[in-house]
Amino acid sequence: MNKLEEFQKKNGLVSDGILGKKTLRKMQNIWGLTDTQVSHFAGQISHETGNFKYEEENLNYSAEALLVVFGKYFKSSQAQVFARKPEKIANRVYANRMGNGDECSGDGWKFRGRGAIQLTGRNNYEIFANKMRNLQILECPSLVIEKHFFDVALFYFKENRLWHLCDVVTNESIVNLTRRINGGTNGLKDRITKTKYFYSLL
Repeated sequence: MNKLEEFQKKNGLVSDGILGKKTLRKMQNIWGLTDTQVSHFAGQISHETGNFKYEEENLNYSAEALLVVFGKYFKSSQAQVFARKPEKIANRVYANRMGNGDECSGDGWKFRGRGAIQLTGRNNYEIFANKMRNLQILECPSLVIEKHFFDVALFYFKENRLWHLCDVVTNESIVNLTRRINGGTNGLKDRITKTKYFYSLL
């Protein structure tokens, strides 16, 4: 059962894993969102999670992909050694930043991306844990998935002041929101399609 199905079951809906009108309305009611806000929110998180298939960052890169995605952290010879070793990759690329310790600390893997919009790095986990009043998250980061999967995305929107970008549903608004979430426009066509579809249901 994925996190959307869990949300549906918990809230008395048919747990079919389909993000339809009833589920969108339930999200609105629980989280206090407008039609345009919930459409943007749902469009972005459904894209980010591959329609709720992915709950955490996939770091299972080939040597070739490592050089493309994380080229500044690996030489060609090193990429072969790290290929298909997600824990080693995370500890290398996330070392000594975002509050993480060095490569040997294991923080990169411990505080890898998790949630509907991925929370990454010790500092961000600590801020989120305090917001949720659940400091156990720092000892057991998997709680982000188990108990706070959607909370982390709501937290991201609020902390980064994104809700004001969600007042209308237009190509421009989706582009602007995507840039703030993604840092670019990766997957823009899918984000536009999803956001406008969800809005049409409401």
